[in-house]
Amino acid sequence: MSRRSALLRRTGIAGAFVLAALAVGAGIVAASNVAAGLSGQSGETTVPTWLYLATGAGVIGASALMTMLVTDREVIDSFHDDSLAFAMARLRAAGSLLLGTIGVAALVFIVVVGFLGPRLGNFSAAVLLTFVGGRALLTIVAYTVGSPWRAVNPWRRIATALPNGYATYPAWLGSWPAVGTLLALIWLELVAPLSSSARALAVVVLAYSAFTIAGAVAFSPETWFRNGDPISVWFRLYGAVAPIQRTDDGLEFRYPGSRLGDDDVVTDVSLIAFVLVLIWELTYSGFVVTEPGIRTVEVLVSIGVPAQVVYLALLLAGFALFWKIYWLAAARTRARAETYLSRRYLALRFAPPLLAIAAGYHFAHYVGFSISLWPSLVDTMASPLNPPENPTQYALTSWFGYVEIAGILIGHILAVWISHAVSFELFPGKLQAIRSQYPFVVVMIFFTIVSLYLVSMPSMEPAYVPG
Repeated sequence: MSRRSALLRRTGIAGAFVLAALAVGAGIVAASNVAAGLSGQSGETTVPTWLYLATGAGVIGASALMTMLVTDREVIDSFHDDSLAFAMARLRAAGSLLLGTIGVAALVFIVVVGFLGPRLGNFSAAVLLTFVGGRALLTIVAYTVGSPWRAVNPWRRIATALPNGYATYPAWLGSWPAVGTLLALIWLELVAPLSSSARALAVVVLAYSAFTIAGAVAFSPETWFRNGDPISVWFRLYGAVAPIQRTDDGLEFRYPGSRLGDDDVVTDVSLIAFVLVLIWELTYSGFVVTEPGIRTVEVLVSIGVPAQVVYLALLLAGFALFWKIYWLAAARTRARAETYLSRRYLALRFAPPLLAIAAGYHFAHYVGFSISLWPSLVDTMASPLNPPENPTQYALTSWFGYVEIAGILIGHILAVWISHAVSFELFPGKLQAIRSQYPFVVVMIFFTIVSLYLVSMPSMEPAYVPG
């Protein structure tokens, strides 16, 4: 048996072991009858919480150990480099025009129906199209297939038709405007609340439209939507996980997640912050609807802090904690690898794998939500100004916990593998490359435990938030 065949066989055994561990972990969760809070279901674990969390953490740890057995650089590089490209200039131009028209029509539809249609979110096609169609389904498409947002983006199409490029975008700003605006939108989504009030959503959509079109006109659409617009950065980063990638020549088909090993996905510190916000915002949305989060909010409000300030403080504090943990891991990686590479550079290279974790989190939170409310979206879209009194909703089956928890664990396992590939690209020595991964594996285990703990808990309405 050749050396390469032996390594591939060992890789296959390692993969089988990881899949078996994943099945065990998913089985324990399914037995617990858990479901994502946003899907409206809840349950209590029937196994000890420590065993449930240890199983999830064990899956990530086992996958890391199995991944480290793969040390043949040719095998690792093949995951990153293998691709299939197609030149489709005319088809892409036609598709861009069609999707752009749909995007502009959807924006107008959301504003008009938001003001003129039903006020309650469950009956509003504007609210359902925004959160089910955009935040949930379009994002799932972005990281499972490929991101269509560049073509769909209605604000880019409007700004491109206007005179633009009056100022030079400061290089030092990076993507910090996108980070700050995304944090503000996460906070507004909770305290407004945008998901239950069609009027509030329409007002925010108009304000956001004015903000982002003004930025694109001032700095040019290409510059602004690459750096300053949070929704565009959102879809660009989630789209990096997908197997279909857009290139200057057409479309490129790669292994899922292999794009995350490139050095041009996260290019500055502000994008590290954005990646961490993607992970934290889903953890935050789970925290504030579970008992620990609700008790925290109630305690702080009882001593006189306004609820809106409490939610903002928790959002920023949690992000700061994730930020600190990540940079601590980068520093430990540099120390363990004994490398001349800077902590900043290591942080930039190991940030893209975290997008696989964010995609797994998003899938776990929103796949059940999408399936449950998809019929309501269809019902209300058919008659947006006079929807049916009881829009159809699907009830999820008891085994759906398998799907949600598998999303979280698969995202983490993919992140472990990509980090492994990045480390072998950065460091010449095999032992050096393996040792460099330890701090980030610990961070991933931490993220796993936190997310699984929140998913395992019954969800409730957040405290002091108007319905």
